[in-house]
Amino acid sequence: MKKRIPTVGVAVLLSIVVSLVSACASEKSVSMSPDPSPAASTSSATKNEPLKKLKIQLKWVPQAQFAGIYAAKEKGFYKDEGIDVDIVPGGPDVIIEQQVVNGAVDLGVSSFDSLLVNRDNGLPLVSVAQVTQKSSYRLLSKKSTGIDTPAKMKDKKIGTWMGSQQFQVLAFMEKNGLDPKKDIQLVKQGFTMDQFFGDQLDVATATIYNEYYVVLESGVKEEDLNVFNFDDAGVAMLEDTLIAKKDWVDKNHDLAVKAVRATMKGWIYAIEHQDEVVDIVMKSVTAGSTTKQHQTTMLKEMAKLVKPEGFTNDQVGSFVDESVKRTADIALQYGLIKKPADLKAALDTTILAAK
Repeated sequence: MKKRIPTVGVAVLLSIVVSLVSACASEKSVSMSPDPSPAASTSSATKNEPLKKLKIQLKWVPQAQFAGIYAAKEKGFYKDEGIDVDIVPGGPDVIIEQQVVNGAVDLGVSSFDSLLVNRDNGLPLVSVAQVTQKSSYRLLSKKSTGIDTPAKMKDKKIGTWMGSQQFQVLAFMEKNGLDPKKDIQLVKQGFTMDQFFGDQLDVATATIYNEYYVVLESGVKEEDLNVFNFDDAGVAMLEDTLIAKKDWVDKNHDLAVKAVRATMKGWIYAIEHQDEVVDIVMKSVTAGSTTKQHQTTMLKEMAKLVKPEGFTNDQVGSFVDESVKRTADIALQYGLIKKPADLKAALDTTILAAK
């Protein structure tokens, strides 16, 4: 007579088998399902892969204007995305668009108006994220010069940065009835304000986050300056934008998404931890070229441009239709571009959508 297995024993065995099957199924589900959280980019598969090299070209020298990029590198946000970033400083003679098109760098921080001008000239470039949402540009003159209206700038020496940063100044002149080629002396402005201090310029270009404070910190009082605001003049255009070569984005879409995601995360961190990030930036500035106090002021002003009032963290880096269109309209109206900008082609919105 065969020994009868107790019913409870069968139940236990069945329970064990079911548990094992369920565990295997659960393991399979975890390994194959995408992680919806931000940490998805740091999966074990990504961690085991070698870091991908990426070069980002700055439009100027190391400073808090690029705090988000420096923060993203220092805090490991790029590394978390599997990226080894090389931050390439800019300067008055660096043309960002050429660097990007020639393949010397993968991404570049340029001005949105400059992107439109260079696209109009046939360069296959796109913006993958809009860093600043407002214009920072001002023109400054000393009250002692008597230049208190745009009309009085005629036949005067007007300083501006060249390369890819002069277009708002040109539009300002056109808006006020001055031909930049005939009515003014356009002078290449260096990355210090020495020409302005030494009266080599009658009018200088300044950003509200940098050169304006350089002038004040030198001892010049606000009441001794005439300040011309591009917003007031109706020629304010979008500035810092992250650009790439179109075919590079097509071939490296996932890398572009990761780079933009890390960069915008860096900017949000910089805005929320300004004191810490100023210290990070100070590690990269040229010795003796600036002070921590100045960089603190710069980041404070940049934060207002990157995340203006009413913006959420999710909107940082986004393209605001009204601002984009205004920039394109001004560029066309004042002859910076010859034909209406194809904004659908100029913006690769798929990068931010995937972010």
